[in-house]
Amino acid sequence: MASQKATLIIGGAALGAVSLAAYQKLTQKPNPRSIQPLPPQNLPSPPSTQQQHRPTQNQSPVIPVSNFEISKEILPFGFPGPVNDIVYRSAYVTSYNRRDRNPNWVAEHLTAAKLKRGEDVDRSKSTFKEDEHIPAKFRAKLSDYFRSGFDRGHMVPAADVKNSQVSMDETFYLTNIAPQVGEGFNRDYWAHLEHFCRQLTKQFSDVYVFTGPMYLPHQEADGKFYVKYQVIGNPPNVAVPTHFYKVILTHHQGRYSVGAFVLPNARISDATPITAFQVPLDAVERGTGLTFFKQSPVDKNKIPDLCKETECRLVIRQFNNAQNKALPAK
Repeated sequence: MASQKATLIIGGAALGAVSLAAYQKLTQKPNPRSIQPLPPQNLPSPPSTQQQHRPTQNQSPVIPVSNFEISKEILPFGFPGPVNDIVYRSAYVTSYNRRDRNPNWVAEHLTAAKLKRGEDVDRSKSTFKEDEHIPAKFRAKLSDYFRSGFDRGHMVPAADVKNSQVSMDETFYLTNIAPQVGEGFNRDYWAHLEHFCRQLTKQFSDVYVFTGPMYLPHQEADGKFYVKYQVIGNPPNVAVPTHFYKVILTHHQGRYSVGAFVLPNARISDATPITAFQVPLDAVERGTGLTFFKQSPVDKNKIPDLCKETECRLVIRQFNNAQNKALPAK
């Protein structure tokens, strides 16, 4: 069943994405209101316990040393990382990737109350902006999208935070943005999926959503799989994802359900059912290197399928106003 759904990513959507079955085979294991960036760390704090180095055959015993002592010896001038920055906003948390200039993930918590429009909240007051809490040389810039042909696609959409102008403004930071195909995706199918997530709050008390980019392999004429993606900007710094995922966890009266969806970053017909893009949660984790719901109150492998708890169907709406908001940078 899972492989059939994954194949629809190729067949049903006709977009040339790698099938889930092939992808899983490739990745199979052998046997606050304001920014609060993580403080820089030159050296880790001394651990409370020491690492024991046990000698193998033909090796001399090694005197036990702590991680702190190893760091002083090998990294006296500091660590070269981090690669990722955790950024806290009033309505979401994001992990920003300095190499790709895109988020790894952006997390939000939707409820019916949070979706009520606040007084004087107006999207037209919000503007895209660079995140100055990211070091300049690793920061996605407005100029990177200039005449790129891609939309500045929200991971947490502005429509999810209509209760606060501050929260809505924060969704326009480029740490919440990734390059998306505009017509047929960001302004259409992707917007329908975002609306679907909001509609879930009518049935469930809590809707937790993770959204982010993926860079998946594609089989070419030689039969081999390659990971290829465009890079935009001058100099080219911002990676254009091949796919995007949404991982959704719902909760109501002590019962949970989960759904994972992977969509190609390309035009998708409105006639394509969202279930064509549903994949096992494990597939998203393997493709991103992330682990979701590690502290879930129930075994995440036994959480019921979202699409068996509710109808996973998109309501096709014409986002005429939204189209103006996300036109490619010119």
